[in-house]
Amino acid sequence: MDREILYVFGTGNASVTNLYNTCFALRDSDEYFMVDAGGGNGILKILDNMRVPIESIHHLFVTHEHTDHILGVIWMVRMIATKMLKGQYEGDAYIYCHEELAETIDTLCKLTIQGKHYKMLGDRIHLEKLKDGETRRILSYDVTFFDIHSTKAKQFGFTLRLNNGMKLTCLGDEPYNPVCEKYVKGCDWLLHEAFCLYAERDQWKPYEKHHSTVKEACELAEAMNIPNLVLWHTEDSNVAGRERLYKNEGKRYYSGKLYVPDDESLIAL
Repeated sequence: MDREILYVFGTGNASVTNLYNTCFALRDSDEYFMVDAGGGNGILKILDNMRVPIESIHHLFVTHEHTDHILGVIWMVRMIATKMLKGQYEGDAYIYCHEELAETIDTLCKLTIQGKHYKMLGDRIHLEKLKDGETRRILSYDVTFFDIHSTKAKQFGFTLRLNNGMKLTCLGDEPYNPVCEKYVKGCDWLLHEAFCLYAERDQWKPYEKHHSTVKEACELAEAMNIPNLVLWHTEDSNVAGRERLYKNEGKRYYSGKLYVPDDESLIAL
């Protein structure tokens, strides 16, 4: 069995200029389960740099409506539709999201891309509307999607069992809510936002934006005995020093394996 790989496309929050917005994919054999697409066509350059063929992406999950997560999806629809029309994309594509978000994606595509591309929506590009707690079979995974109970905009996360038996959970871009305990409990891998260092909370004011710091994310993972924690959706004031600084703060509160990936990096799961 090939080892599953987490492809980290972007790691920044909504307002970054030195990073791309947080989005990623799970590689399962030669196919990819992509999650969000950032805020623009920069995703196309990243996919090219990481040698991820668009024709190998048939499943895309969109967590919520914010610009730094959804606008890149419009570019993905356009490029997938273009390849379909050229006979370069086999099969259909599926975009998963909660019901209200499906309408938003459809409207954005209708308003911003050519009619010949938009017509592929509903023909070979399918908007799959999810309900809270619903499980879908995606590639070799049973993926359970759940409402993270955001205070800003309705947002879904997901949990799944990797082929190696490990449980992976993504909480979107907001802090853990205890109502989601059953999805996080027993995790081997937790993907969690960390807007900034706790030591810099007065500068970045994460709580005003309903985000957390490295400290809170690490305390959560430690309390729940999660062995692997990935932190992203961060500020970008010191990209070169970010991993060192975040790990130095994190190790005070967390004894597991802490990952602070760069854009365009790989994590073996």
